Amino acid sequence: MEVACEATSNCTQFGATKVRTIVKVTASNRKHMSPTGSLSRTGLARALSKLGYCSRSAARKLITEGRVRVNGSIERDPETPVRITKDRLEVDGEKITGARKIYIMLNKPRGIVTTASDERGRDPVYSLFKQQDKWLAPVGRLDKASEGLLLFTNDSAWATGITTPESHLDKTYHVQIGSLADDRLLQRLRAGVRESRDILKVKRASVLRCGQKNCWIEIVLDEGKNRHIRRMFAALGIEVLRLIRVAIGELRLDELPKGEVRDLTPQEVKKLLRSERK
Repeated sequence: MEVACEATSNCTQFGATKVRTIVKVTASNRKHMSPTGSLSRTGLARALSKLGYCSRSAARKLITEGRVRVNGSIERDPETPVRITKDRLEVDGEKITGARKIYIMLNKPRGIVTTASDERGRDPVYSLFKQQDKWLAPVGRLDKASEGLLLFTNDSAWATGITTPESHLDKTYHVQIGSLADDRLLQRLRAGVRESRDILKVKRASVLRCGQKNCWIEIVLDEGKNRHIRRMFAALGIEVLRLIRVAIGELRLDELPKGEVRDLTPQEVKKLLRSERK
C-alpha cells in the first residue's frame, strides 16, 4: 500500500499550488518515519559514528575536509541531515555500511588522559592503542590520576546503555586513602556527603586492608558524578592516594597488565547488557 503525503501538511488536499514535496509511504520505509510522517534523519557526523565508521569528532573532521559524499555529492556540513538506511554515504570513495562492532577493555595506567590529544602535552590514552583502534570511543572516563578498567567501542547504543544513570550499573573501585577507616567512616560514605550542590554517596563500602597510616577501601557506585569518589573524600578532609576501577558490572579487570588492551568476548558483551537491565 502506498500513501502520498505533502511533507509539510500531512495529506491535505492536493492543489497545484499546495503540493511541494511528495513522500511515498511504503511498507519498506514506514519504519523510518517520524511521528509527524517525515522520513527520520540523522546529522551526517552522527550517522558515520552510529554506523561504527569512526568517532563523531573524527567524522566532523572528515566532512569539513571534503572527504565525505552523500548520494554522490560532497558535503562539508557535519549537521547535514541524512537517512542512514536510504542515503549512500561514502568516505574517500568507499561506500560506508555498518561496521563490525568492536568492544575492548584497557587497564589504564596512572598519568594518562582519556582523550585523543591533549593541548597540555599529556600522554593520551590512545597512545596505547593499535592504529585501527584509535577512533573507538571511551565508555565513560577515568581522570588522569585514576587507574584501571576502561571500555572502548564503536557501538554507541551499547555504550549509552552502560553510561546512562538509569542503568544503575555497579562500578567497583579499590581506593587507597591517607587515613585509617572505621565503621563510622563507612557509614558516612553510605549515607552521603554534601559537596557543593551534590550529595555524594556510595552503594557499598568495605575495608580491604589497613596499614599504620592508610587503608584500602572497596567502593561500589551505581551512579557516577564527575570525580565522585575524590570529591567525596575531599569533603571529609581525607586524601585519596590511589584510585583503581576494578570492575564494571560483572566484568572484572583481573590480570590484564597495566597499559594493555584486550577484546571483550561475546559472552562478556552480553553479560554487561544483562547487568545494565537488572
